[in-house]
Amino acid sequence: MVTLSPVVQAYAWGSRTALPDLCGTTSPAPHPVAEYWFGAHDSGSSLCSDGRSLDARIAEDPETELGRRVLDEHGGSLPYLVKLLSAEQALSLQAHPSPERAREGYAAEDARGIPVDAADRNYRDRNHKPEILVALTEFHALVGFRPVDRTLALLDALDVPALRPYRDMLEGQPDAEGVRAVFTTFVTMPHTALADIVSDLITAAVGYLTSEGVDGHWASEATTVVELAERYPTDPGVLGALLLNRVVLQPGEAIYLGPGHMHAYLRGVGVEVMANSDNVLRGGLTPKHVDVPELMRVLEFSPLRDPRVRPVPAGRGIGTEVDFPTPAPDFALSRIDLEPGAEPVSYRPVGPEVLLCTSGTVRVGQDSTSETLGPGRAAWLPASTPVVTLESSDGASVFRTRVGDGESAARRP
Repeated sequence: MVTLSPVVQAYAWGSRTALPDLCGTTSPAPHPVAEYWFGAHDSGSSLCSDGRSLDARIAEDPETELGRRVLDEHGGSLPYLVKLLSAEQALSLQAHPSPERAREGYAAEDARGIPVDAADRNYRDRNHKPEILVALTEFHALVGFRPVDRTLALLDALDVPALRPYRDMLEGQPDAEGVRAVFTTFVTMPHTALADIVSDLITAAVGYLTSEGVDGHWASEATTVVELAERYPTDPGVLGALLLNRVVLQPGEAIYLGPGHMHAYLRGVGVEVMANSDNVLRGGLTPKHVDVPELMRVLEFSPLRDPRVRPVPAGRGIGTEVDFPTPAPDFALSRIDLEPGAEPVSYRPVGPEVLLCTSGTVRVGQDSTSETLGPGRAAWLPASTPVVTLESSDGASVFRTRVGDGESAARRP
């Protein structure tokens, strides 16, 4: 067992205070801090307390670190990546590929001679990128295409004349086909026409928010439109956002994103676990590379009625442990809540695990050694770990990430 120092990602959409506050740092960071990575990704591997990077440690003795099952099923690399994420501004409108499309896209870009680190490269690895996010604070996101009947109600409430043809296009076809047609039109629209529609949309959204007698049912959606348009006045993502579920998570609630589901995180702090991939197809709300034809190949246009993942009791006798079930084979995520001063709990890891503390302090013991983790600190448990013991004097929450074994998918509600 070793502790992990995170790879710090200072993206512009991050916060100077949220992650430092969570970790108990009194001073704001000198720049926006968006993510702490705990894992062995090619773009940034955590540093272990024994002085080695985690990817180097795994490469030196993969069977001890990963175990035979993970080696057989996933090869010689850790199949998941754990993040602490803090968004103060909207992330790009994006989706991730299926495993098959990731392999095909990677090979095609290699054949065209595009360097793997090029700014206009879509596929930086051959892997898919399913992901789950569990909120630590109130968390706002756009997640999956909204059921068409509800999108029609939103467009009727805003009542933008320039959007009426697209409303009719949406209503006049089967749901997925209508969504595909309208979204395709939005993301391929000339900027001059787009700017005019966005301007009208802002006027309508502000009017909706300030009108007397309006029930305000769509206030969050209208506010999001205004906020996105102020930052990206000629970006098709502003119109694309009209088609997506706007979700507000309370602490402890979660969302799961499988291949092809369009999404954009808006603001909040959460724990994110994903397959060990950096493949992102963007559709807007970003100055980064946008490849509309490739995005259209991966998108899932069927409406997503409910993107939430509901925690279920784990039933493994490890304190108060709840699972966040997903169909992803690359990872399984649970949260262990330890009561102040309660009896220690012990268990045998079933493979390589990352334990991430998000509140309180937890003593993690293995044999005669132990480490104390505070908020924002993580430990690596190799597959060879016989037994680990957790205890907390002040109460703690610990997220436990391991490789999926099919049990989590089977238990998903």
